[in-house]
Amino acid sequence: MHPRSILRFISIIILYLAIALSVPTIVSVIYHENSVFPLLYSMLITLGVGLILYFLTRTHKELILSHRDGILVVTFGWITAGLIGALPFMLSGYIPDFTNAYFESLSGFTTTGASILNNIESLPKGILLWRSIIQWLGGMGIIVLSIAILPYLGVGGMQLYKAEIPSPVVEKLKPRISDTAKTLWKVYLLITVIEVILLSVGGMPLFDSICHAFCTMPTGGFSPKNLSIAHYGNPYLECVIMVFMLLAGINFSLHYRFLKGESKIYVIDPECRIFLLIVISFILIIVIDLYKEVYGSLLESIRFGSFQVCSIITTTGFVTADFDKWPSLSRKILLICMILGAMAGSTGGGIKTIRLILIAKHSYKEIFQLIHPRAILRVKLGGKSIPPEVLSSIWGFVFLYLGILVLASLIMAHLGMDMISAFSSVCACIFNIGPGLGTVGPTQNYLSIPLIGKWILIFCMLLGRLEIYTVLVLLVPEFWRK
Repeated sequence: MHPRSILRFISIIILYLAIALSVPTIVSVIYHENSVFPLLYSMLITLGVGLILYFLTRTHKELILSHRDGILVVTFGWITAGLIGALPFMLSGYIPDFTNAYFESLSGFTTTGASILNNIESLPKGILLWRSIIQWLGGMGIIVLSIAILPYLGVGGMQLYKAEIPSPVVEKLKPRISDTAKTLWKVYLLITVIEVILLSVGGMPLFDSICHAFCTMPTGGFSPKNLSIAHYGNPYLECVIMVFMLLAGINFSLHYRFLKGESKIYVIDPECRIFLLIVISFILIIVIDLYKEVYGSLLESIRFGSFQVCSIITTTGFVTADFDKWPSLSRKILLICMILGAMAGSTGGGIKTIRLILIAKHSYKEIFQLIHPRAILRVKLGGKSIPPEVLSSIWGFVFLYLGILVLASLIMAHLGMDMISAFSSVCACIFNIGPGLGTVGPTQNYLSIPLIGKWILIFCMLLGRLEIYTVLVLLVPEFWRK
């Protein structure tokens, strides 16, 4: 391991966050809010810590990152980001308790969107913007941002990229990993700007448009309104946000290829086809279930059913209806959406469509092999053979996900939550969704959860965002041995 290199990169992450804190500070000054000094102090503290760490780790030698170093940088980088993100909440007094402030902060950075706040609209604009910024930074990844800006990372950059990007198969769009990171961030920024414009055209105030775009593209779900998107009651705004939630749930490399002229890429890509087919199928089932049972109009059933499916399956978490009061079938479908999640290479969480496809193909291969034991078969996706180690990793990933899901749910239930609330709260956090069912439903929050329960959910958020292996490998004794 290379401790100096690890601390060096963490110091760079801290400095980036200090720069990010300047934006809500300026907004707070413009609106003459009482959050100016808390935000300013947070920025100065962050800047000071970052600079001290940066200069203490100065070296004339080339910075080297091994695979283990990359895992440590990513995991501790995200933990550190959560600490910095909590500073404005604590210093402003709006979330004075450390556990609640850290919960809110890491929920933002991991794009989970689970909140402990009762009255979001009472927060100053500077604090509201900070909530949105941390989600936007967390969506594409603060580590990927570092790789994009620092051209000298070389091989070490690939270690960081692989440890943070949520995908079983890491795709390089450019020969240099820093160019790939820049490309992803450019596409991410472009789509965010387009959404801001379209929301503003639809009558949403500019500040709200920026906040919602900053929370749509990372599939985060923090809204500056207590009722989320339901606050506006505007079908146009709901349609715009629904489209951009789907865009955020699709692999960003496909968006890049579309912009480069591959107009049929969304249809050609097998994962995208199946993802959209799943979305359409679930919308149809829920619309049929809601029609006449909940809404007297077919149009209303389509409007509310489609928005909730898109929001949950992309793990965004915006709401326009209290789906916890929907019929049992609809709630079960939404629970399945939580677990399935979006596409690999997107900002969404969940198990990911590509893993489900590969598990299905691998299972079929095993059945076929029983009938034809001498047949030589390979699992393919889009014409490419999938290496056996990737398939093995996927099975291990799913087993760990489900094992942690069951264990954490049982602990939450032991802490006093009913089983539905316990299970859905863990699902909502480990799959980075936000709202669950029961006491953590779309009209509720996570404030009442016991202290230990909140730290379990914080751990689940981190596991979900970094896709389990990156975090759990630190608990294996062999990782720390030379």
